[in-house]
Amino acid sequence: MVFYRGVSLLSKLRSRAVQQSNISNSVRWLQVQTSSGLDLRSELQELIPEQQDRLKKLKSEHGKVQLGNITVDMVLGGMRGMTGLLWETSLLDADEGIRFRGLSIPECQKVLPAAKPGGEPLPEGLLWLLLTGKVPSKEQVTSLSQELQSRATVPDHVYKTIDALPVTAHPMTQFATGVMALQVQSEFQKAYEKGIHKSKFWEPTYEDSMSLIAQVPLVAAYIYRRMYKNGETISKDDSLDYGANFAHMLGFSSPDMHELMRLYVTIHSDHEGGNVSAHTGHLVASALSDPYLSFAAALNGLAGPLHGLANQEVLLWIKSVVEECGENISKEQLKDYVWKTLKSGKVVPGFGHGVLRKTDPRYTCQREFAMKHLPEDPLFQLVSKLYDVVPPILTELGKVKNPWPNVDAHSGVLLNYYGLTEARYYTVLFGVSRALGICSQLIWDRALGLPLERPKSVTMEWLENHCKKA
Repeated sequence: MVFYRGVSLLSKLRSRAVQQSNISNSVRWLQVQTSSGLDLRSELQELIPEQQDRLKKLKSEHGKVQLGNITVDMVLGGMRGMTGLLWETSLLDADEGIRFRGLSIPECQKVLPAAKPGGEPLPEGLLWLLLTGKVPSKEQVTSLSQELQSRATVPDHVYKTIDALPVTAHPMTQFATGVMALQVQSEFQKAYEKGIHKSKFWEPTYEDSMSLIAQVPLVAAYIYRRMYKNGETISKDDSLDYGANFAHMLGFSSPDMHELMRLYVTIHSDHEGGNVSAHTGHLVASALSDPYLSFAAALNGLAGPLHGLANQEVLLWIKSVVEECGENISKEQLKDYVWKTLKSGKVVPGFGHGVLRKTDPRYTCQREFAMKHLPEDPLFQLVSKLYDVVPPILTELGKVKNPWPNVDAHSGVLLNYYGLTEARYYTVLFGVSRALGICSQLIWDRALGLPLERPKSVTMEWLENHCKKA
């Protein structure tokens, strides 16, 4: 079996070449590799030996090849532009955006199974793709959905641990606490204590990861209902898929909201390995911490205002615009408000990205969803005006490498429209989604035997002396 990094569109999910133009208008040929078996673990078991050999060959034949030069700016600037991490499940291009195992978001929307014809991709399908590099059939997605449903049970002590916190605690604090409470059932920890051989590390990691992915929607929904719905919880519905069931447990029965949650989980699942939450999960796991410990650490990174908390800040800022200027604000008034925000020393949330240099494709697909389902919504129309107003202002400032909107610029408006108005909770949704990507890569970290991460750090004095010598 071949592990395909390049994949593309197919009408019936059969292997055939399809011509696809990239951002530079050049032509490339991509191929879809589809799976046949229904058991995801068996699929992985077949793939792992070849990928282990591939890694060994890469290291032995090309281990001394240089990938670039490290500058002082990189060391002082958050390691931006520094290539130093293996992350198989997705790759981010500054101009093109994210690709999941080679598939762009529009391609995922076309080839991954959906709950209805023309609908949004099922998150289970993306999980299969992330883990195997193969586009799953509807039958495989159904099988995986059933596996996740069978794992979707949460011990009472987890809820009691969350209940020990004040109900006013930030939702992300409660979420990370809940994940830590789940850790006592870690299969990896038990296997490690019994002396499992390192070649088998991936097996209990798989068990933990799949259970964690199945459990986090229940924990997240419990927190939402605890904080905002007087603690009146809603039981899971095993007839629903992953995204729809999450929306159901939150308290939303609208088919369109179920579609939105499928899209939301899919596009927020992974964004290569250098972002704070993904890198944190990988770093902690490299010490052989189990998936629960690693993902809890990732959530604490996600909770930062410069990372996942930004989606909360966007809606709050948009609502502040409406409160001060009204829903029918003109573009000229909006320009004045944007300048007012910037001159006060604040940023306009939802614009810019550490890697991207064009409009985030995750923003674009959410905009298309809004145009289809809520074109007349006043907040959506305001977001559309912001797209026209903000980038030229940020460009005029000259301090921003990417003035274009990112994923956070749109998600809050969609959630707000369907009744999920509690902005403080939004990062929890992001966290549930990110479990798919972080856990998928973590399984491969253990399967490939990736080592403990330990980069070198230096002092300012060392840098000064080095630069003098240079």
